[in-house]
Amino acid sequence: MTLPTPILFCIFNRPALTRQVFETIRHQRPQTLLVVQDGPRADRKGEADRVAETRRILEEVDWDCDVRTNFANENLGCKQRMASGISWGFDQFERLIILEDDCLPSESFFGFSESLLNRFDENERVMMISGDNFLPKSHSPHSYYFSKWTHIWGWASWRRAWRKFDLEMSDWPDVRESAWLESLCCDEAELEHWNSIFDQQHAGLIDTWDYSWMYNCWRHNGLTVLPHRNLVTNIGFGDSATHTLDVASPLANMPRREMGRLLHPAQAIRNVDADAYSWSQVFKPRPMLEAFRPSKTANWRNWWHRIRRAAS
Repeated sequence: MTLPTPILFCIFNRPALTRQVFETIRHQRPQTLLVVQDGPRADRKGEADRVAETRRILEEVDWDCDVRTNFANENLGCKQRMASGISWGFDQFERLIILEDDCLPSESFFGFSESLLNRFDENERVMMISGDNFLPKSHSPHSYYFSKWTHIWGWASWRRAWRKFDLEMSDWPDVRESAWLESLCCDEAELEHWNSIFDQQHAGLIDTWDYSWMYNCWRHNGLTVLPHRNLVTNIGFGDSATHTLDVASPLANMPRREMGRLLHPAQAIRNVDADAYSWSQVFKPRPMLEAFRPSKTANWRNWWHRIRRAAS
């Protein structure tokens, strides 16, 4: 049996990690595999060789598969490469399952994504399906719940949702002056946190795309499907990572579990209590200070970004 939904696989310069995730993809035998890769950085010795070695893993596709590639000749950086690569994928297909080279999914992640892509295909409010659950216990009697948090360590979505994506967050200066964000935040600390993050993202001070994606999902009153148990583990924490640097982070190498028979909620309504718990335990800076304490030479803006990136 093959997986009908195309997989978009985002790789770069880490062949060992890429191979682990590739093996989970190979087991699913997708009908279509889209591969996005950034180009090497000119000032990084040996990176061109690592990029080439990582790319050669695709030669191991040994099933009947339509493999399509989008390789950058020069380094675009995380923000531009990921955004342009995902857009390239949705230009070709209505729906995608998206994995990065350090996001190792359980076997049932794929079926979970496939099933819910079908179930919520025409529900405009549901904008993505995530395989991530960072909470220590289930917050739903069902197999999943609906959240505002757009976790992207293994996810799936539709072209209809990605069409709403504005990488530059063009309307943020006007939106900031309104009371819109207050309605989504648990408290004043959260409001201050996201105002600061969105200010920096809009100003181009953070090299990532996922803040913009979260902002646009929020702007369109979107919902994320989160599983009641974690289905994907991030195996990429360490010096070779772009953002997830600290191997002591509580989010590093979280256990991945399997999903049983799906039990669906009756309605697509955001679980406000679970979202508030996620803010207090995952996103709020204080509980993660020890895991992400910056060195004396660290850039504080990048430090705060690492906290968010590791939790998204």
